[in-house]
Amino acid sequence: MSQRKNSTRFWKYHALGNDYLVLDVADAPRAPKPKEVVRICHRNFGLGSDGILYGPLKVKSADFGLRIFNPDGSEAEKSGNGLRIFARYLWDQKKVKDKPFTIHTPGGVVTCVVAAGGKKITIEMGRVSFHSKEIPVNVSPVG
Repeated sequence: MSQRKNSTRFWKYHALGNDYLVLDVADAPRAPKPKEVVRICHRNFGLGSDGILYGPLKVKSADFGLRIFNPDGSEAEKSGNGLRIFARYLWDQKKVKDKPFTIHTPGGVVTCVVAAGGKKITIEMGRVSFHSKEIPVNVSPVG
C-alpha cells in the first residue's frame, strides 16, 4: 500500500461521550475548509468525530489559541468537552504542566488546569445564568 504524499497527522480523544480530532498547526499549517471538516468527521466515510480542534494557535490574548470545528463545517465558540480534550492534548505534548494556563476561543478566553497526572482537567467556562432578564430574546408577536 502506498502512502499519500499529503497526509496529515492527527490525534483522536474522547471526553464524556464526545470525540474530537486534534489537528496541530505544526502538522497542518492551514485549518481545514468546511467541506473537508464534513468529510473528515463523517462516521461512515471519514475518520468519524464530533468535531475538529485546530491549534495551538499563537495569540496575544492567551497562552494558546484554538479553533473548534463542528462536524457540519461550522465553527463553535466554545465546547466544554472540546476544551478538556485540547487541554489534555497540550499536557500530553508537554506544552503545559500542572499550572493554570489560558486558551483563547471565539467565545472568549478560558482558564484550564491539568492535574493528578493528567487525570483531572478543570476548565473555567464562565458564569452561567438562567435568569430571563439576562438572556437576550427577540420575539415577534404571532397573529
